[in-house]
Amino acid sequence: MLKIINDLPANVLGVSAEGKITGSDYEKVLIPALEEKLNANKKVRMIYQLGSDFTGFEMSAMLDDAKVGLKYISVWDRIALVSDHETINSFAKFFGHLMTCELRIFRNNELEEAKSWVTE
Repeated sequence: MLKIINDLPANVLGVSAEGKITGSDYEKVLIPALEEKLNANKKVRMIYQLGSDFTGFEMSAMLDDAKVGLKYISVWDRIALVSDHETINSFAKFFGHLMTCELRIFRNNELEEAKSWVTE
């Protein structure tokens, strides 16, 4: 399940992932929230937290994640991935070099530091 993190500035989209993430989570939560941010901002910063109860992505969610990344590639200003999952962190580091924005990875116990970095 994806949940919006609400205590962030208007140009920052915060999302927390718990349990297994589905394509429906992207379609019903992430994409509408992103489009709402884009109605008010040309560039969006993002915090994407894989919480302690995160168990993985369904294939449909991985496909939606790739689609969102490609469709909105030029709108990202900064992305903070907050995760204790080494495989996902390594994957993000590798593909982060393809992003047009700055991507930084934080551990779950560094969530406040991630919020500070993404909003500075």
